[in-house]
Amino acid sequence: METTLRGVGVSHGVAIGEVRHMGTAVLEPPAKQIPAEEAEREQGRARQAVEAVAADLTARGHLAGGEAQAVLEAQALMAQDPELMADVDRRIAVGSTAERAVYDAFAAYRELLAGAGEYLAGRVADLDDVRNRIVARLLGVPMPGVPDSDEPYVLVARDLAPADTALLDPALVLGFVTEEGGPTSHSAILARALGVPAVVALPGAGELGEGTMIAVDGSTGEIFVNPSDEKKARLEAAAAERKAALAASTGPGATADGHKVPLLANVGGPADVPAAVEAGAEGVGLFRTEFLFLDDNKNAPSEEKQVEAYRQVLEAFPEGRVVVRVLDAGADKPLDFLTPADEPNPALGVRGLRTLLDHPDVLRTQLTALAKAAEGLPVYLEVMAPMVADRTDAKAFADACRAAGLEAKFGAMVEIPSAALRARSILQEVEFLSLGTNDLAQYTFAADRQVGAVSRLQDPWQPALLDLVALSAEAAKAEGKSCGVCGEAASDPLLACVLTGLGVTSLSMGAASIPYVRATLAKYTLAQCERAASAARAADTAEDARKAAQAVLSGE
Repeated sequence: METTLRGVGVSHGVAIGEVRHMGTAVLEPPAKQIPAEEAEREQGRARQAVEAVAADLTARGHLAGGEAQAVLEAQALMAQDPELMADVDRRIAVGSTAERAVYDAFAAYRELLAGAGEYLAGRVADLDDVRNRIVARLLGVPMPGVPDSDEPYVLVARDLAPADTALLDPALVLGFVTEEGGPTSHSAILARALGVPAVVALPGAGELGEGTMIAVDGSTGEIFVNPSDEKKARLEAAAAERKAALAASTGPGATADGHKVPLLANVGGPADVPAAVEAGAEGVGLFRTEFLFLDDNKNAPSEEKQVEAYRQVLEAFPEGRVVVRVLDAGADKPLDFLTPADEPNPALGVRGLRTLLDHPDVLRTQLTALAKAAEGLPVYLEVMAPMVADRTDAKAFADACRAAGLEAKFGAMVEIPSAALRARSILQEVEFLSLGTNDLAQYTFAADRQVGAVSRLQDPWQPALLDLVALSAEAAKAEGKSCGVCGEAASDPLLACVLTGLGVTSLSMGAASIPYVRATLAKYTLAQCERAASAARAADTAEDARKAAQAVLSGE
């Protein structure tokens, strides 16, 4: 019998296939005591397993490239955390086996984080994945990972670690469904980059039987269990129609009446550039530079290395706009040489621009490298600071840019509610705003973007979030300056229309989403987008806001 379930759609497209569940390692090794003379050998086994897992994660990152590389290298650093390793050694010294010591040390760290309410790179799925990989290696059992199959399937898991998502084969994995996660989790972002349909935060996903036929709609978040032939045909027809519309839509982003909305790409480095160019990106709206700094967690990359990497991206968009975010370190991207290890709540501590202002030499080197990378190129370079809280922050960043001799526009990211509320003040110091809706939602609703239980508060359709977007866009218009969106909200075609209606002047997203957004924008006039935006803001819930906007745009 056909049934319908609903999660959160995070990556467009339709997938129809049989369920295959993610394999897991043996999670809890047996507890047994070892003689004291074996402690040194067990400590060596633990260190070897940790180094092997870190090397594997780093290798996967290099293979995947781009944004996935930064995520996986952060996991590798987590595996080698010196405090965790010290705890493992201590547990072995008092009689634990290597595998049990690793298991217990990670459990204690996990409990500590949960009790302190911290927002670290060791978010639950990532932390558990690292632990399982180390324990699996020590026990000699298969690593957790995607199932072996010769036939395409829909992957179902409690959650997907970045290491698994980054290397999914779209030829075999038609789509995936997870019980945990949210619309801005690492796995959701990487799924969009891969172009794999995905639904997260689906209660009871693990109860879907192995081999069950399901249809996944990554746009609506609907899961159809045992769909009828008629339902399959309708979904496939809708997918084919959508594909045809995408193919027919080319050129710059614009509404039906010619209002230009530049469609830009979010990139993590040179590896992401080919997909962005192929998708017709008009430039880069968010160049995340963290990937370069994660190569060596102990030292900042040299100016020469930075110049080389930045120039590769800038050269790909002659006459185009490239917006570079300077290093956003701290919280979920800790760096040993920059971020303190003992902050009680790093997401609310020294991160982003605050970190750079505490280490002006790192900021100065990066800005100088960007200036040199842009020399002689016809690209329109813009540089922005993450986590700007007020005018004082904005002025400090602009002053640093000028001191480095950077000939570019200086901007501020709006990720903290205070920046949206005081956007006009901030614009006295900088020339543009860029809304990072992922963090803006997280801070507005006090809802960690990795926690599936609060996914409704991470929904970018939340009217309160739309209000903050509107405030920022209105401030920029009043100052005669631009205000873009570079968070994942821009990748939702319907929401892209609403953001345009709110006054946003450009949209930046993962390359795979650009054709969807371009085709949808071209169907509606600016006036229709403005009416949809007003209807969405008048709603009280994210679901009602989406329905209200859809009703306006469909003429209901």
